[in-house]
Amino acid sequence: MAAHRKPRQRSLGGQTARTAFTLALAGAATATAFDGTGQAEPNLTPVQVKAKVAKLYQEAEEATEKYNGAREKATAAEQRLESLQDEAARKEEKLNTAREALGSMAAAQYRSTGLDPAVQLALSDDPDRYLDGAAFAERAGDRQSAAVTQVRRQLREIEQLRGAARVELTSLRTRQAELRTHKKTITGKLDAARRLLNRLTEADRSRIGEATSGGTASGRASRSSADGRDGLQAPGAATATVEAPNSRAAEAVSYAYSKLGSPYVWGATGPNAFDCSGLVLASYRSAGVSLPRTTYAQIGAGQRVSRSELLPGDLVFFYSGITHVGLYIGDGRMIHAPNPSAPVRVAPIDEMPFAGATRVV
Repeated sequence: MAAHRKPRQRSLGGQTARTAFTLALAGAATATAFDGTGQAEPNLTPVQVKAKVAKLYQEAEEATEKYNGAREKATAAEQRLESLQDEAARKEEKLNTAREALGSMAAAQYRSTGLDPAVQLALSDDPDRYLDGAAFAERAGDRQSAAVTQVRRQLREIEQLRGAARVELTSLRTRQAELRTHKKTITGKLDAARRLLNRLTEADRSRIGEATSGGTASGRASRSSADGRDGLQAPGAATATVEAPNSRAAEAVSYAYSKLGSPYVWGATGPNAFDCSGLVLASYRSAGVSLPRTTYAQIGAGQRVSRSELLPGDLVFFYSGITHVGLYIGDGRMIHAPNPSAPVRVAPIDEMPFAGATRVV
């Protein structure tokens, strides 16, 4: 009779082990693809990269305008906080002077008749105890009563100032947190765009830079083209077919021309680098006109005009979220700071979705 043996299990070795390992990797890759983490970006064509980079730049610019707005509010909160602290310090000096005078009065009274209870309370290191017992001031003479009342009023004013300072400090910390959030968003979007562009050849990157920024790929070429035929009748610029409506608009346009080729840097307002709203702000600042910092506020800073009514010096805005702005120079063109892939340059206004225009002077 043949013996019945239990079949021996084969160990996972050689080809079998390699097959199992390969299947495990395939399963892990499939799971990763479904949960969306750790999956490498598929190979993209230059056209697809162009679309993705343009979208990332637009999202980064939106975050940049939010950053600019938060920074403006943070600066205002910081200035208010400093003002409140300075005012509180001045009032504390006055309070100390008043308390010293009251102390001298109290010392003289003590030597003659003993220290009045109201004066004791006024000189106390516990203002709450003093305020609660301020009714004792009525027992003092007229001079003492007036001095005690003054100290009480000054204590209350200082406490109000300190309360307002605490509110401003909370506001400042909130704005600072917003700044950190927007900065993280901006750098993340720009880093993602840079990684996409680094996967392309130099020639493809040049073509995409030209397409995503408008105009020529070189800031120098843009400057040469502008100086040859894009000038306006303004200092440092040639004559154009359409003139600026007034000297301040002409000066703003002239300043923008002088900055052709300057790099785009988010959050910058010059003199050597700009973001889109920073260039517009600096251009009009050179003409003595103060503009708000962000595109959202700049569009409301003057008289709205239609596209058919545009004149050199008008501000032209783009995208439904009003996230980009340029300075109109006539003949359907503008000077703007496009994005990190291109410097300040001349470009047609129809290269982006037109959202509106404002005449500020």
